[in-house]
Amino acid sequence: MSQNDTQQIVVTLPDGSELTVARGSTVEDVAYEIGPGLGRDTVAGVVDGDLVAKEAPLTEDVELVIVTDDSDEYLDVLRHSAAHVFAQALQRRYPEAKLTIGPWTDDQFYYDVYGVDLGSEELEEIEEEAHRIIEEDLDIERVEYDREEAFEKYENNRFKQDILETEAADEDPVSFYRQGEFEDLCRGPHVDSTGEIGGFTLLETSGAYWRGEEENEMLTRVYGTAFPSESDLQEYLERRREAAERDHRKIGRELDLFSVPDHSPGCAHFHPNGMAIRRELEEYARSKNDELGYDEIRTPELNKAELWKKSGHYDHFKEEGEMFVWEQDETEYGLKPMNCANHAYIYGSQKHSYRDLPVRFSEFGTCYRNEQSGELSGLLRVRGFTQDDGHAFIRPDQIHDEISRTLDIIDGMYAVFGLEVMYRLETRPENSAGGDELWEQSESALEEALQDEGIDYEINEGEGAFYGPKIAFDVEDALGREWTIGTVQLDFVQPERLDLTYVNEENEEVRPVMVHRALLGTFERFLAIMIEHYNGKFPLWLAPEQIRILPVSDENLDYAREVADELDEFRVEIEDRSWTVGKKIQTAHDDNVPYMLVVGDDETASGTVSVRDRNEREVSDVGLAEFRDHVREEYEQKQAELTFVE
Repeated sequence: MSQNDTQQIVVTLPDGSELTVARGSTVEDVAYEIGPGLGRDTVAGVVDGDLVAKEAPLTEDVELVIVTDDSDEYLDVLRHSAAHVFAQALQRRYPEAKLTIGPWTDDQFYYDVYGVDLGSEELEEIEEEAHRIIEEDLDIERVEYDREEAFEKYENNRFKQDILETEAADEDPVSFYRQGEFEDLCRGPHVDSTGEIGGFTLLETSGAYWRGEEENEMLTRVYGTAFPSESDLQEYLERRREAAERDHRKIGRELDLFSVPDHSPGCAHFHPNGMAIRRELEEYARSKNDELGYDEIRTPELNKAELWKKSGHYDHFKEEGEMFVWEQDETEYGLKPMNCANHAYIYGSQKHSYRDLPVRFSEFGTCYRNEQSGELSGLLRVRGFTQDDGHAFIRPDQIHDEISRTLDIIDGMYAVFGLEVMYRLETRPENSAGGDELWEQSESALEEALQDEGIDYEINEGEGAFYGPKIAFDVEDALGREWTIGTVQLDFVQPERLDLTYVNEENEEVRPVMVHRALLGTFERFLAIMIEHYNGKFPLWLAPEQIRILPVSDENLDYAREVADELDEFRVEIEDRSWTVGKKIQTAHDDNVPYMLVVGDDETASGTVSVRDRNEREVSDVGLAEFRDHVREEYEQKQAELTFVE
């Protein structure tokens, strides 16, 4: 290669075209090469999937996307700049505060600070100052300092010095961004000026440990958000208010569904009402397992760590600090982070012929992950969780049929709940096990099954499990955050590691393929999403209390008990407190009970009921058998809507 060639790099653009530029050209330089208008509009770049500043130099062949204010990534850049506006406002009001890190998130930003107490009054002051900074329309400029200068700037901030010694250890010069009198250690990207921020607000504070480690200092994390316009911000805040009303933690308390007490951090207690919903979900998942031909098993939560060392889970989860492990009598034990190694053990405890396969095991298995305290969130992010887990051990020629049947069942299940599901094909991650050929074979098999089922999907590069690619089924919660519920994963690696075999037609021992799948995912996360999806107004089949009988007076209690006996196949309660009928109806309505049966003297005399649903529709003089038969059908068909009173 000539010396001239070494000074050139190839930039591949989104349309597949290639551009040869000088090594060291910035993202902005490349944009100007494409066209002066694009150069002027450039805000940042996405280089090989990473969002970078427009000033970032390109030193090797890359794939590049130019980011403008029309790009999806623009809001990330804007919110990163808004984090700096907050930090500048904070230091104007509280110069003693120590800044640490301030990234953007999905729809917000946050900045972790040390050395200052911030309540609602202080946040209000800081937000007022931030609005002044935005009105000042300060230019945001990238500046560089040599490492010694950078350390001197932070001689009184050990957190920033720590960043210089770790994340920025190889950088010299070091990148800062300046706006007015304020400078902050930062790689970017940022918008051109503070005036580009049209809508800005601070939302709340929480605690966070430095570096996420509980032995480190407790910091104050300040959350905020920003938008190009004030109207965009107000729309977001309205969605946020609606989401707060649907918050599964709030509704869970109101309906007495679950609790996560201090003595069990990250581990939920299901109260009777919540357990009624969970049992319905379990039975529904169990019926689908039966359709798919799974045999239900039960495996222990406590195992020797040696089991997961063989499977690879030990190294994977221990490295992330996510396994609960301890030593006893010179032997290391742990709580299982996943069920698959235990299921593989049961498969491997017997000899199998090719005629036996598929062999399928399902389990409502409880697992544990040592999530950081600051990451725990109600039922959505927990330490102890129960999956409707399943593993199928199959021949390679059975892959397509097994995946397709599973996808078909899962798709039908989510339709029952009225969930809008996003399908993601998640491919090989950096820390994967197994050879290239196995991964290519696995990814192709999953993609082919999705296509044959006519399912629209996105590809998430590098997001698969360490042992194989997966199809993830994602849904949004009330705040628009995406959560993975069910998954289907293909695995050629663990059968090798755990020495699983079957005897093929040539009487040779060969490896099975392992399919990991969860229909609803974890019951904790799924219940949280269901609470918010239904806003606590569960369809009849899931409702903790399906029918409440409201006697008009104490004289009607005996008949109310007769009615309850006739409806004992349902979850029925009698409101026997000496309240007015109006108050009884209002209380049942507040409790989101699907059907209320009012029984007074007329109903007692005629052997009928007056039916009222939580949508405030009502009908009188209903025969008990007619009501029972209709509700039975509504329950068995898992109807989403209440249909007795039209």
